Amino acid sequence: MSAPETRWLTPDQLDAWLRFIAVVELLPGALDTQLQRDAGLTHFEYLTLAMLSEAPDRALRMTTLAARTNATLPRLSHVVTRLVARGYLERRPCASDGRATNAVLTDAGLQKIVETAPGHVATVLADVIDPLDAEQIPQLADIMSRMLARLDPEGRMTVDAVRSSLGDPDTRSC
Repeated sequence: MSAPETRWLTPDQLDAWLRFIAVVELLPGALDTQLQRDAGLTHFEYLTLAMLSEAPDRALRMTTLAARTNATLPRLSHVVTRLVARGYLERRPCASDGRATNAVLTDAGLQKIVETAPGHVATVLADVIDPLDAEQIPQLADIMSRMLARLDPEGRMTVDAVRSSLGDPDTRSC
């Protein structure tokens, strides 16, 4: 029995792949550069603060926050420690579950997000949204949804999952 023939990318597929990889490689650096320059934050730190700013009581269980930021608990714990040291977050034990810890956005952390968001949004608009026509925005959303369905079958990183977890009392904080 012979091995199945290798399936190769067509020239158009290869072109799309190489462009996609270039964006995947360059966009995080562009976001980090702007956030470091303007706010002294990494994109992951900003994402952590932003997730908490949208959560009820500005608090989430560390496990929920890790899932929503696609981070391991050790990575998230390291970042939360830095943000606690800067006064942007607090760690609080879960009142109903002694095994769980909540990350809580402080007033200083909320102020940091409020000050930082306009520059971050301007970068997202300039680098991701503005190069597209109005008709291409829903196409981009559809393309990303299809890729997410393959890469994230549990749906942890989908827009609906993030939104629902921020309002779901079982996953937010204790």
